[in-house]
Amino acid sequence: MQPLLVGVFADNLGLGVWDGMKKAAEIGADGVQFYTTRGPLSPENLPKDKRADVRKLLSDLGLTLSATCSDFGQGLVDDARNKDLIPKIKANIDLAVDLGTNIITTHIGHVPAEKDDPIWGILIKALDEVGAYAEAAGAVLATETGPEEGATLAALLGSLKTSAIRVNFDPANFIIYGYDHRAAVDALRPYIVHTHAKDAKGQLEVPLGQGDVDFPWYIGKLRSLGYDGFYTIEREVGPDPIGDIKQAIAFLRTF
Repeated sequence: MQPLLVGVFADNLGLGVWDGMKKAAEIGADGVQFYTTRGPLSPENLPKDKRADVRKLLSDLGLTLSATCSDFGQGLVDDARNKDLIPKIKANIDLAVDLGTNIITTHIGHVPAEKDDPIWGILIKALDEVGAYAEAAGAVLATETGPEEGATLAALLGSLKTSAIRVNFDPANFIIYGYDHRAAVDALRPYIVHTHAKDAKGQLEVPLGQGDVDFPWYIGKLRSLGYDGFYTIEREVGPDPIGDIKQAIAFLRTF
């Protein structure tokens, strides 16, 4: 059985993104993810002629870039705001490809359950535009899961003209929002291209393996569906992120 590809969200280590990459390699990760919406790795701060340097750093560290994160904390649910936001996401897509990944994760905002909700149409319009751009670049925009049931998100994705809007599956988010992560895997299985390894008990994020995510089932299920991508550890809370992430790597290596 092929071992899991284990990634680390470099920003979560609390060391800054550059030292976060180095620490991720030191503690045994196969890859990293990082934000490209702000800081030294944003499109405006990393000109095209410097992007190969980042690729070389990752290669020298023995790391794969599992995905970038283009999450501006707003979603794509406001038509007026999207006029400013969509060009920024497109610039992040170009940056991701230059840095060596074709997966860009984000939050698109809460998907309404009813198709006649105005937000539904706003999301369709924005995602079709961004998806067409991503397709032309050979990339996908993978929305994070959680604020709605898996079947609701699947219905939205199935209504798009583009095939470049996919899913970054975060099982813990379903638990935090009170949904069934098992049912969500079944609903979203054609769309999953990346996954966050995160755990939760009730509405609280907890260290990996200490919450309500059924990881033996989850990893076995994804394997049975042919998923062979990254399980990127996301640890957004807690006083000892490095310790928690080291423990999470060890936990995932047991599968």
